[in-house]
Amino acid sequence: MIESRAPAPPGTSPSWGGPARLPVRPGTGRFLVLAGVFVCAACGLVYELELVALASYLIGDSVTQASVVLSVMVFAMGIGSLAAKRLRRHAAAGFCAVEAALALVGGSSAMVLYAVFAWTGDWGGLWVDGPRCLLVVFSLVIGLLIGAEVPLLMELIQRIRRQDAGGAVADLFAADYVGALVGGLAFPFLLLPVLGQLTGVLCTGTVNVLAGGALVLGLFRRDLTRRARWLLLVANLAVLGVLATAAVLVGDFEQAARRAVYGNDVRVAVRTEVQEVVLTGGVHGRPVSLFLDGRLRAGGRGERRYHEALVHPAMNGPHARVLVLGGGDGLAAREVLRHPGVRQVDIVELDAGVVRLARTDPALSALNGHVYGDPRVHVTTADPFRWLRRAPRGAYDVVVSDLPDPAVTAGTKLYSLEFYGLTRRVLASGGRLVVHAGQVACRRRDFWTVDSTVRAAGLRTAPYRVADHDDGSGADPGRSAPATRAPLDWGFVLARADARPVLGLARDERPPRTLTRAGLAADARAADRTRIRGLPASTLVHPRY
Repeated sequence: MIESRAPAPPGTSPSWGGPARLPVRPGTGRFLVLAGVFVCAACGLVYELELVALASYLIGDSVTQASVVLSVMVFAMGIGSLAAKRLRRHAAAGFCAVEAALALVGGSSAMVLYAVFAWTGDWGGLWVDGPRCLLVVFSLVIGLLIGAEVPLLMELIQRIRRQDAGGAVADLFAADYVGALVGGLAFPFLLLPVLGQLTGVLCTGTVNVLAGGALVLGLFRRDLTRRARWLLLVANLAVLGVLATAAVLVGDFEQAARRAVYGNDVRVAVRTEVQEVVLTGGVHGRPVSLFLDGRLRAGGRGERRYHEALVHPAMNGPHARVLVLGGGDGLAAREVLRHPGVRQVDIVELDAGVVRLARTDPALSALNGHVYGDPRVHVTTADPFRWLRRAPRGAYDVVVSDLPDPAVTAGTKLYSLEFYGLTRRVLASGGRLVVHAGQVACRRRDFWTVDSTVRAAGLRTAPYRVADHDDGSGADPGRSAPATRAPLDWGFVLARADARPVLGLARDERPPRTLTRAGLAADARAADRTRIRGLPASTLVHPRY
């Protein structure tokens, strides 16, 4: 793979004065440079993936954030390559300085973005897009520095032993691409689960500055002046000091940031295999709130109103067998079990950590009425889409889709035509499906796209919206934490296959606290006044949210 003896084209003149004075043999020197390329490429890809992951978590809409980060970075890499041409005569010093700057910017990017989100995410006004702008700035700067690496490394390789440009490029890119593969696999399978996002990227920056500094100060030190060696050494040590200090303080930083986002009563903060789970309140009369990846999933004073509006209209009819998709917190199942005719409740939840917390946390288990101790409740840890593909036909009288907001890209497939087609198969004759379809006031198009998609699956729908009449602290799955002060409503779509569903309440239930038959009729009329007609259905290959 490495062509070490290919001659350079005749008549070409190098940009440097002569071959490098190395402390090792040229073959060993070439190997060490390519090893440095490998390490730096792995670190560069970790920075890219970290920005994509953190932006998706903090801002949402992972497709858009990934597109912005990657496109800006690739563009900046081209500009960085052009700019680095001016540094070729000082390739060793320039490469060491670039790696120190890249380690500092890339290694600290996660903490800076998280800090901006935590302490300024609810400012609004001109700063409403502040985190997005900062994401673009980091993508641009990191891309510029990564792009500057290639021309400088090419000069270092050629200084060791000249070869034709094609052979040098092939060696360089081979090491670069293999390093990118290692970095791309290390991020999701090693750094993220073992070290976490903040510590993982800080360690990546540390590896980056050590690799760049060791390569230049160890291998090319004789090409540097004494002053340059000392300046680079001090700069590298300063970057290491900053990253090490941040790594030591990362625990305290995360706690302070969580308090800024969620308030001062955070009781549980864990990262499961699927997401970050934070539980607040539940003591001294404070309401319990459950956050998943920074978005309020359940809780607040409006929690009961949300879950009653989701479940009770669907229970108007046969309801012996009920399927809850999502809802691992047990709150939808609590409302289902208020009906005496229920014989079986199956919950399909992706995250076993949420179910475990709903079973064992005293405040959350008290809020859900200890439903997991009821023998009628059965839990399956699985992706709802995959589970429905193997589910028996006609097995349920009611299906409750208590899933994240359709605007959250990770859940878009759970609001697709294919998903509702699978859901229709498990409905018994006369069975009903109810779907949480997001906020109507803020995302009217998304809400009516859900309705259009359910109808395209062959179901007849009755959409309705329920307003939150309290202080705006109610549950809205998919809503980011800093937005919890905003007033909101909840949109739902009730559907069945054989006839248009009738919005009402089952006669055998204990009356819900917040719903009435007349109120549901008014909620349906309120939703219909916002209708957008002619919207196409959302599919797996053409998502519309």
